Amino acid sequence: MSAVCLNAPTMQSTDSEASSSSSSTHTPHLASNQPSNSKAPLENFDIEYAGVPETLAPRRNWLSTRLRQQSSSHPRISRVFRWLKGPRPKVDLPDPKPFLDVDLKLRKFRVVMPIESTWLRVTRFFPNYWVYAILSAAYIIAFAFFARAQWFQTPADSFIGCTSTYWLAENGCGLDGQNCAPFDGSLDFRCPAQCSTTILANPRAVGAQKPAFVPLIVGGGDSNRTYRGDSFICAAAIQAGVISNSRGGCGTLDLTGNFTNFLSTSGHGLNSIGFPTVFPLSFRFRDRTTLHDCADNRDYALAFNAIITASLFLILRPKPIILFWSLVCIGYWHIVLFSQPRGPPPPLDTAFGTFLPALFIAYAFWRLAFRFCLPAFRKMPIEAMVLYLLPFWVGILAGQTTDRLPLQRLTASDLTKRSGAITTLVVIVLIIAAVAVNQLRVFRKTGWLPYYLGWYLIGGLVVLVLSQLPGLSLRIHHYFLAIILMPGTGLPTRVSAIAQGYLLGLFLNGAAAYGFDPILQTAADLQQDAVIGTEIPTFLTNSSTYNTTIPFVDQTLFWGALPPNWDGFSLLVDDVERYVGSALNFSLAAFDPNVQHFFRLALTSGGSTGDFTNAATLYPNGTWVNPRPGRS
Repeated sequence: MSAVCLNAPTMQSTDSEASSSSSSTHTPHLASNQPSNSKAPLENFDIEYAGVPETLAPRRNWLSTRLRQQSSSHPRISRVFRWLKGPRPKVDLPDPKPFLDVDLKLRKFRVVMPIESTWLRVTRFFPNYWVYAILSAAYIIAFAFFARAQWFQTPADSFIGCTSTYWLAENGCGLDGQNCAPFDGSLDFRCPAQCSTTILANPRAVGAQKPAFVPLIVGGGDSNRTYRGDSFICAAAIQAGVISNSRGGCGTLDLTGNFTNFLSTSGHGLNSIGFPTVFPLSFRFRDRTTLHDCADNRDYALAFNAIITASLFLILRPKPIILFWSLVCIGYWHIVLFSQPRGPPPPLDTAFGTFLPALFIAYAFWRLAFRFCLPAFRKMPIEAMVLYLLPFWVGILAGQTTDRLPLQRLTASDLTKRSGAITTLVVIVLIIAAVAVNQLRVFRKTGWLPYYLGWYLIGGLVVLVLSQLPGLSLRIHHYFLAIILMPGTGLPTRVSAIAQGYLLGLFLNGAAAYGFDPILQTAADLQQDAVIGTEIPTFLTNSSTYNTTIPFVDQTLFWGALPPNWDGFSLLVDDVERYVGSALNFSLAAFDPNVQHFFRLALTSGGSTGDFTNAATLYPNGTWVNPRPGRS
């Protein structure tokens, strides 16, 4: 039943209607090669045009004519062409036979277990329009209470995200961290669930270390559990035991300003890294907080919606098109409000803005695929529930399922960034190829293969042209992948049912969680917080030129001259910007000689900063370690 949209077409009221054949909706019906004096029954939303003759002479287009001419002079091409065409006239596939209506002969014994048929008979009174309407209203009310408990009983300004921090990366806080001041105070906060799996998508420099693909947690190993200011607050709170990962929670932290020597630690499945020098911003958690009603209810909402969707298949059994729209609405709003909201609390205006175009695309899914497959399982609700709902919820929860694979985007940088990405891509391609080969085989059996191959060929050429536009990169988003593959599932088969369930869930996840991002994006759109690839300056001070006989307060760093098209430098000392300008040196007199220090340098132009070098390290004993090659 639906969270937002209800459909009012007439419901079936008896089980005999549920058992009616659906073979007429298995494959597309365009034009028959055999004349007929009777009209085919109209499907939902079909239009009958008056005054149009029902039997027309078949028209041959230019491509068909050319293929026939070539095939007549090349027998092998002719045989291939006839094989690809499949049977003529085109045929419809029969309905799948229920697996659970068992009728087996074992030697002298016969085993008969009509499970599906018995279930249909026992629940024949529930498929009723009024039952569906009343339960739909009850569902909407219950779902609203779930959403209220999830988001609207805690002050809105207390919500933070899984990546919320007090300190921004690189020089984001400005000279001496002025843009991130003040460095004292307190914060009451509420974190969502599952923050332990929110990770750095690119390496982040912390002193000489570059953690990646883990939550950013620095410190917490001292007796007061002190964390560096750029640590993910929610992940640090999970590690410290202030909140739980499964249900989120509330806490209160105090900013403690300067702190030296952040110690690494482990706790609740999370590891932090150390930082052996001073940092101007740190925080500690209190043991208690004044906030209440803080638990994240997404797991309970998932169980609730899973039971509702299962009851739609098993008990209520509405018409296929009503069942389809119920899945669309329940899945979309579950993502928006629970499994993957775009922000804490979720921006409902943005969600409604995406919902309408999502419904239009979903209607195309019904016309192109679902209406040929979903009605074929009307006589087997138990099997249909398994075939559709298991992959459907896997797609809906893509942020917690397939997105955990070591492959996020089909770009060259992402494939080389993380170990296992190429292997994952190969496995995914093999699975898609196996399903595609099976679908091609079945489409050929029906005679529709040339029709679908033609449309996919045209679509592939369009995508190929778009991918070659200068300055733009093609990115296949969740929703776009579902749009591409969904037409190829328009068959009344079990493989098609599984694919439709997953692709519908994947489409809804992409639309609800991320919106309809363009499939063509610039390099800046794909950059995220990765290195840009700009020129980097060179330290003239190195392990050979550093003079340990000079007192630390008199030491000066030197670097090379400005290259063309750059107007200055940005120097990070211990991950804090300490100098911006065009000078070629910097005095260390203001720093503590008894702790380790890290130096990174970048070029600037017009207020924009290029890539930083990797960190050069200066130890208290005067040992200078040159930065490793590369950028940070």
